Amino acid sequence: MKTDPSQGRARVAGVDEVGRGCLAGDVLAAAVVLDPARPISGLADSKTLSAARRAALYAEILASASAWAIGRATVAEIDTHNILQATLLAMERAVAALAPAPGFVVVDGNRLPNWHHASEAIVRGDAKIPCISAAAIVAKVTRDREMTALDREFPGYGFARHKGYGTREHCAALARLGPCIWHRMSFAPVRRAAPASPGH
Repeated sequence: MKTDPSQGRARVAGVDEVGRGCLAGDVLAAAVVLDPARPISGLADSKTLSAARRAALYAEILASASAWAIGRATVAEIDTHNILQATLLAMERAVAALAPAPGFVVVDGNRLPNWHHASEAIVRGDAKIPCISAAAIVAKVTRDREMTALDREFPGYGFARHKGYGTREHCAALARLGPCIWHRMSFAPVRRAAPASPGH
């Protein structure tokens, strides 16, 4: 296993994103600085945790962390810049919202934003590095709750169940209803479901 590059460093922020592969909704990133004096047990890859366990850890992280922040890139920014650049932008915004600024940043994945922070990208970091696990949990719970709220505003798509991912249910709803304002028009399944423009 890769050595944790955050060991021995002060004020390390973990960063992870959620929603990159979705057909709808913003892409979110969270940045979390854990407090060594208030350890949190059970941090793990958010995808391996039940929704109830994620919610409990989310509440504990927000109460115990030295600092945390959410950054996002909107649907319009995703469609304008592409999903990779929008994801990196969300990460930049999350870290920029931390006060004071972190001394070091560890990011889940293999890409870093173009920023001035001392940092390292770690593949599968959400399963290896506690502060990244914490960021993944905060990002996922935040976005899941937002998509559940959108389900009430835009019923019929099933946002509360699939959270915007391209499930069979979601694609069937897209074909039936067409896209709503929260769908990413730059994604092929959404584009195919959009009504043809006049003259086409």
